Amino acid sequence: MASSEHILPHSVAANPYTADDVLVILWEQHWLAGEPTPEQLAWCERAASLLGHHVSDKAGLAELLQLVFSYDAGKILLSPDAHAALARYAAREVIRHLALLLLDSVPFTSERFKEVITQLKEGLEVRGRDLFHPIRLALAGRVGEGALDRVILLLDDGAALPFVVPVKSVRVRILEFCAALD
Repeated sequence: MASSEHILPHSVAANPYTADDVLVILWEQHWLAGEPTPEQLAWCERAASLLGHHVSDKAGLAELLQLVFSYDAGKILLSPDAHAALARYAAREVIRHLALLLLDSVPFTSERFKEVITQLKEGLEVRGRDLFHPIRLALAGRVGEGALDRVILLLDDGAALPFVVPVKSVRVRILEFCAALD
């Protein structure tokens, strides 16, 4: 996994990034070929808006976008951070309940994310890192802070678009993660 030195911890900085910055990264990484569709442009604008406040430079933005386009549960589970996160209190229970909540085909919007978090908190009585690190690991591919939640919010919209490298939706990711976990 890449280092997170370009991601700002706990703070929200001014956002200097635009859809054009995201497009350049998509082209450089070969995630997009040719001219973007209007829907892809809108996604890039949303990506810049959600992620730009949480990075210190363009490399940090590219690192977060990498999490959108590159997801391999088997590789993720080999990392020491994954082992540590899964060893924490109730981590596997959080993932099992998360999987059940994501089996429906409801788009994973900010509102849906809040509902899922509320249901997990109420049903499992788990809070803080014990709740969020397993979620972020399973859906974003690593543990960390709130910037990863923004990555998660880009997945379902990205999965519906024709990128060169298909984006895996939250549903596909949790199914792949659970299959690799067992």
